[in-house]
Amino acid sequence: MRLNSSQQQAVEYATGPCLVLAGAGSGKTRVIINKIAYLIKIKEYQPKHIYAVTFTNKAAREMKERIAHSLGRKETRGLKISTFHTLGLDIIRKEYKHIGIKSNFSLFDDHDQFALIKELTEQYLDGDKDLINQLRSYISNWKNDLIDASLAMANAKTKKEKLFAQCYKLYEIQQKSCGILDFDDLILLPTLLLKNNEQIREKWQNRVRYLLVDEYQDTNTSQYELIKLLVGTRANFTVVGDDDQSIYSWRGARPQNLILLSQDFPNLNVIKLEQNYRSSGRILKAANILIENNPHLFVKTLHSELGYGDLINVISANNEEDEAEKIVNHLIGHRFTTGSRYGDYAILYRGNHQSRLVEKVLMQSRIPYRISGGISFFSRSEVKDIMAYLRLLVNLDDDNAFIRIINTPRREIGPTTLQKLGELAEKRSQSLFKTAFDPEITEILSPKSLNTLVSFVEWFNQLSKQAQSEPMPAVYELLHNIDYESWLYETSPSPTAAQMRMKNINQLTDWLDEMLKGDEIEEPYTLADAVARFTLRDMLERNENETEQDEVQLMTLHASKGLEFPYVYLIGMAEGLLPHQNSIDEDNVEEERRLAYVGITRAQQLLTFSYSRERRQFGETSYLEPSRFLYELPQDDLNWSLTKPNTTPEQRLQKSKNHLAKLKAQIFKAKDNS
Repeated sequence: MRLNSSQQQAVEYATGPCLVLAGAGSGKTRVIINKIAYLIKIKEYQPKHIYAVTFTNKAAREMKERIAHSLGRKETRGLKISTFHTLGLDIIRKEYKHIGIKSNFSLFDDHDQFALIKELTEQYLDGDKDLINQLRSYISNWKNDLIDASLAMANAKTKKEKLFAQCYKLYEIQQKSCGILDFDDLILLPTLLLKNNEQIREKWQNRVRYLLVDEYQDTNTSQYELIKLLVGTRANFTVVGDDDQSIYSWRGARPQNLILLSQDFPNLNVIKLEQNYRSSGRILKAANILIENNPHLFVKTLHSELGYGDLINVISANNEEDEAEKIVNHLIGHRFTTGSRYGDYAILYRGNHQSRLVEKVLMQSRIPYRISGGISFFSRSEVKDIMAYLRLLVNLDDDNAFIRIINTPRREIGPTTLQKLGELAEKRSQSLFKTAFDPEITEILSPKSLNTLVSFVEWFNQLSKQAQSEPMPAVYELLHNIDYESWLYETSPSPTAAQMRMKNINQLTDWLDEMLKGDEIEEPYTLADAVARFTLRDMLERNENETEQDEVQLMTLHASKGLEFPYVYLIGMAEGLLPHQNSIDEDNVEEERRLAYVGITRAQQLLTFSYSRERRQFGETSYLEPSRFLYELPQDDLNWSLTKPNTTPEQRLQKSKNHLAKLKAQIFKAKDNS
């Protein structure tokens, strides 16, 4: 497809800062792909000096595949297309000495982080799950705002903030002593390094000659600072985003970064992409009118050449069960009429709890469906087991990995042994693995426990040394020595299940072998690099599912961003659900409106809203009003006829009599005419 004039302008502007305001469905990925090709072919940039960053592995893979298809793999060799966090990991891997960490650090996922914080704060939070998660959120926000524990303690005002800042300090100390990084560190550490080290900053600015950023409206404070530090005064960059689709403030995203961009780069060239290639004119009109109720720094209006399209349906229901039944019945009828695939339909909602009743009706109707957010490959227990072994192999101080694998498969190293080992490790301020070699350990463990523990750590210590020069032989010896396959057959519910789990382990080792060897595009990884990449991939891809089948798609509005479907049902359009009550109470309805806008612009051909007048929660019934967003839409474009008022049995009987009378009159009239 040829580029339109705005897309062409965005592609060819390559001397200075550029903001591409890309409305929903306006072909932003096409612009990024063509711009990379333009920079290489016309502007003669070397691929290795072009960096493109986005937020998901899926988006990064799609870009890589499309640019390789456009230019060829050889022509794009060296081109860097990755997520923000993968770029951060690459900088850390290359500059770990300047950051002040060891090369064999461990990358913790949210489960590991939760376990560590729970252990560190036991005396303060008493294992309270909600408080621990609140603390994790505080720490994440502090890191995203480039605030370390000392500054957090200095700024703390309330009793809770002071307690959380104190816990943050404990967490920070433990991270440093054990060589642990969490997800937020992958942006924090490179940003602080480039900010404070001029030599390293210049080095990376010379590497990153041109930077492209996708989904710019989702950047947080540290990500924006990282962008500024990488582009420097040369400021050759293009960021692509849409302030109307900024829906991740709860994750630290700041749509205000669009304003900062125009302030920090006064010669910023703003190009608007307003032609939508996805949705009908009526759907876009509804989206435009809805989002006009929000304040805007940059005004844009989407338009389509795909025809005006069908009316937008509104379905009303007595309660949530009734709503689910009506939605599924409407879907069945529409599919029967149009001959569509199940995979053409998406049912979107504000919160995960809303899917339960819809699932029930879909199952009763024998309709195949898939809920976004299934178990990722790296979240499977057998994969996490072997990943823990690999993590310990490259970082013997990784206590979480040590605890996971020390008795998997069983080695008769029980809780008492681990407790005594842990107490001595705390006393010595060192890792569990290192403490296992401490002379005092012989005095506190029974001969049998001591023999089992020492045999394991001595063997594993040798294996770790072997892995530095012969990683794959060490991995194969590891699997053979622990006899993990037999363990799977012992603990799996059936032999078939054990075979499937072992197949996952073989898949993991195959991927590892490929990464260690490298190929014509990717350079070989070290074992530590590969393990860190696997961990990061799990964190980024938990909600991604690579296989597409003919199933109705169920997902939250947040998860739907970036996707499109011919037929979309947006359920729960009631006050308190969308907009959510918390947002109403906090006077943050604008983001909820952007969320509704995202949902509307997922639809290509047909859009249907639904709401229920009653909702049961915690054993009580509450009465709901239709969402204010329904009333903000152009009413002439809505089909409220699917919203049938309640009628009494007498009214229904009278209506039936009237219908029968009309039918008789038509028959007699037909006879008279004949």
